[in-house]
Amino acid sequence: MKQTKHYLAAFSAFFIWGFFSLALKPIADFPSLDILFYRVFLSVFLLTLLNVVFRKSVIRENWILFQNFEPKVKKTILWLTLGGSLILASNWFIFIYVVNHVSVKAGSLAYLICPILTTVFAFFLLKETLSKTQWFAVSLSVVSCLLLSMNDLHDIFYSLVVAATYALYLVSQRKNNQMDKLLVLNVQLLFIALLILPFYPIYSGPLPRTPLFYGCLLCIVVFFTIIPLFLNLFALKGISSATVGILMYINPMINFAIALLYFKEKINGTQLFSYVLILISVVIFNKKVILELLRKSKEKRLVA
Repeated sequence: MKQTKHYLAAFSAFFIWGFFSLALKPIADFPSLDILFYRVFLSVFLLTLLNVVFRKSVIRENWILFQNFEPKVKKTILWLTLGGSLILASNWFIFIYVVNHVSVKAGSLAYLICPILTTVFAFFLLKETLSKTQWFAVSLSVVSCLLLSMNDLHDIFYSLVVAATYALYLVSQRKNNQMDKLLVLNVQLLFIALLILPFYPIYSGPLPRTPLFYGCLLCIVVFFTIIPLFLNLFALKGISSATVGILMYINPMINFAIALLYFKEKINGTQLFSYVLILISVVIFNKKVILELLRKSKEKRLVA
């Protein structure tokens, strides 16, 4: 299957993101804005260094490619890239605030709602179509999210905002597929850095002095920013944004397990049932892909 690598990229991105709270919670005492500032600045520095030192030929090729586009195409690429930057920056700040000052479960719920919003946005904005079986899987997801949101109206508000911003980012970047994804990500992060730089002297706290902060920050930048974002953007080149969205359920399921087993957050029977429904919906939505992967795996074993 030609799309296998794109499915694996999406799966890997959301699997990695599922463990984000492990790096974020230890620095919960630091202001959310400070975490955002340093996350963006360090991400830009490392990604720019990577592109300039090791990918000069890619930069050159993409610059020539961009120059040869028609003015209308250039304008579209710029709008999608810079607009995506604004949406991504909003999502990051709100998510950091929610995990550190609302609850890990609220952050997890956001990424349960996000696949549903991504599917809806993709249907109306990108005209992506789904089979009846896939719509049934989405319906199961809706039911599970409604169950999870019961008696948690405060959490659901923050979750909706986080979900909507990332869903919009996914859908917008599905159309932004003409240029190298690592360069696009670099430009987006650079644009975010330039936007927030004037606010840094005004709104940042004292310079953190603890090694814990910088250790967690480096982990966040490399393992929970650059790598999964690149995998996410790469996946969008080969599979629909609705499919990428539904694979996002891997993230909150891992996050949920961590909240329950590691952070000892309370859980009830309704929440457990809801997560089982979500797992079933993921399997149903990706049934064809799962069966194809199993078939190929069986063929390889027979050949061996």
